[in-house]
Amino acid sequence: MKRILITGGAGFVGSHLCEYLLDKGNEVICLDNFFTGKKQKIIHLLDHPYFELVRHDVTMPYYIEVDEIYNLACPASPIHYQFNPIKTIKTSVMGAINMLGLAKRIRAKILQASTSEVYGDPDEHPQTEQYWGNVNPIGIRSCYDEGKRCAESLFVNYHKQNDVRIKIVRIFNTYGPKMEPDDGRVVSNFIIQALKNKDITIFGDGTQTRSFQYISDLLEGMFRMMSTEDSFTGPVNIGNSGEYTMIGLAREIIDLTGSGSKICYLPLPEDDPIQRQPDISLAREKLNGWEPVVGLRDGLKRTIDYFERLLSESLPPV
Repeated sequence: MKRILITGGAGFVGSHLCEYLLDKGNEVICLDNFFTGKKQKIIHLLDHPYFELVRHDVTMPYYIEVDEIYNLACPASPIHYQFNPIKTIKTSVMGAINMLGLAKRIRAKILQASTSEVYGDPDEHPQTEQYWGNVNPIGIRSCYDEGKRCAESLFVNYHKQNDVRIKIVRIFNTYGPKMEPDDGRVVSNFIIQALKNKDITIFGDGTQTRSFQYISDLLEGMFRMMSTEDSFTGPVNIGNSGEYTMIGLAREIIDLTGSGSKICYLPLPEDDPIQRQPDISLAREKLNGWEPVVGLRDGLKRTIDYFERLLSESLPPV
């Protein structure tokens, strides 16, 4: 049994990770200030004998004895991270400093949940870990993009200067149950609009591409990364290498929901990437044969089922 701290543990990915690590027989401490995380996502774990919930903001130091730290704390969707951009960049940078300082003091291994956003609007396609990115440092997305890039730099330098055992994963678009219906992410947006038979809104002409990874594949990738030898620090891309246009995703969701929704188009937001697809060769090589196993259609079905239940529970009684 390991004692594991998860910052941002009440968020979409964090709450799934709490369950995943508990199921593997670990003790889990979930740290969250509930800026975007929700207690409802982990409330069912409060009676678990090896689960603990702490309300805390990672921009302030925190002291605990643990074996491993998963640093996930940061708003991850554009709606949330642009709501308070200063808070977003402080969470990425000061949160990384505080958690790395903790890891240094207690000699814990620490994983940074970085993002494909470090590649910006990429000139390289698909994106490898060696690509330095094409990021606007003063654009509306910079609070998130540059915050995560700075956090990666902090992790690497704490490793070089202080021998902190680090792991860096760059997470590509991930979806699944426990997403918020109003978080502004494309999968949840499209599903909610389709289930309500509203127009599906696509920003731009719909030919821009993304890759979509189901949550269980991400969890397995993160766990395997944390289990690699100390000499391998990453960064490593964790994502599904399938590439889909926004039009293709919208049509798939309309088909799966049986919706009567129509597709409408809105202007593309500033600095929105045109292409995004991970090269996962390094993950395949280093993460003990890791490979995404949940296809898009299957993952969307599971996510649609979740949102159908969510919407039905919120309806007033008949």
